[in-house]
This record gives sequence, structure tokens and C-alpha cells, in this order.
Amino acid sequence: MTVAIRKSAERGHANHGWLDSYHTFSFANYMDPAHMGFRDLRVINQDRVKGGMGFGAHGHRDMEIVTYVLDGALEHKDSMGNGEVMQPGDVQRMSAGTGIVHSEYNASITDPVHFLQIWIYPQDRGIKPGYVQKGFSRADKLNQLRLIVSPDGRDNSLTINQNTSIYASVLEPGAKVMHTVKPDRHAWVQIARGSATLNGQPLREGDGVAVSEAGDLEIAGQDEVEFLIFDLA
Repeated sequence: MTVAIRKSAERGHANHGWLDSYHTFSFANYMDPAHMGFRDLRVINQDRVKGGMGFGAHGHRDMEIVTYVLDGALEHKDSMGNGEVMQPGDVQRMSAGTGIVHSEYNASITDPVHFLQIWIYPQDRGIKPGYVQKGFSRADKLNQLRLIVSPDGRDNSLTINQNTSIYASVLEPGAKVMHTVKPDRHAWVQIARGSATLNGQPLREGDGVAVSEAGDLEIAGQDEVEFLIFDLA
């Protein structure tokens, strides 16, 4: 098993005043040819948006976009007529397909919103745009791996147009979970907040880990930790 840690401090960073964003992979004005994504995973941005601010209407094509809210409330509107307010634990999947226009704003005037924005290359291009949102409670994820996104929607997860599965977990201090990377699969582990160890190696908020070749991953909570595992082709 090959494990490569992408430390939080090594990420790209852009502070626009209203938006404080960290880029695990190249994005916007941050360009690093050595970090253009991992397998079909193209973008992981850790965003904090001030109250009353947000991303105005803009378009995307042929990208699977997943949003995972950690704190606060995020208001979504799109050209398909969807309008939702996402709360902590909510997950949104938007298939841009042939083209979609959307906006994402902090639903609060005063409180910040903290979320992960994730882009995954699609398996099939030119599909009809799609949108779905679902909530996963703390109890759903506590001291276990909860499947939140999958190609086939199994276990009441959101579907995605790619051979990718995403698991979420919240571990209390000392709790552990295991994930097996199967032959011909890969994994990316992203620490959303808190600290943990992965096979004994310490990780903190913002760290990411690329895993190639088959083997077992043991993730243990240090202080309380919330993280995602991407199981990738």
C-alpha cells in the first residue's frame, strides 16, 4: 500500500474577505501541476463564507459537484428550479451534465457557513443535469463509516455519475473504523475537522491522504474528528 499525505499547510489558500478558501488541488488562481486532483477526484475546497455573502449565479458543465456542510446554513438555487437551504450534515450532489447555472449563499446574515465543495469528473458526459440533497445526522456517522454517495444509491446514499463512493464519519476520541482498499481501487481520506491517526500517522484538519494499492486503513479519533473517505476507481 502506498500512502501520500497532503498536509493542510501545503494547500492553496485564497482569502477574499467574504470567502476564506483552502484548495487541496489546483483551483482558480492556485495552480500546482503536481496537485491537479487524484484519480477522478478533481477539487476539494474547504470554504468559509461570511454572513450574507456567497457565490452568485454561475455555470458548470460535465462535472459531478458534491457539497458537504459542516457548520451554518447554505442556500442553493439553480436553473432547474431547485431552492434548498442546507444545514450541517446535509449533502448535495449536482450533476452539471449539459449545463447548469446555480448560486450558493450563506443563508444567515450574521453567522458564517463552513463547508466542503467537491468536484468529481463524470463517467458519462452530456447527461441531463440533475440535483439531489439529503441529510445525514451525527448519529448516522458516529463511530462508523456511513455511505453518503455511490454509483447505485445503495444504503440510501445519493447517486453519482461516476464509479466513486464517498463515506463520512464522526469519531469520538479513541474510536476506530476500518476501510479496506480493494485491488484496482484507490482512496482519498480528507480530514474535515479535528484530528486522527491513519495507520498510526497523525492527521489534522485539512490534511488529505492519497492511498493506492490494496490494503486496510485504520482511522482512529484523537480529539473528535470528522472526515470523508473517497473510494475511487
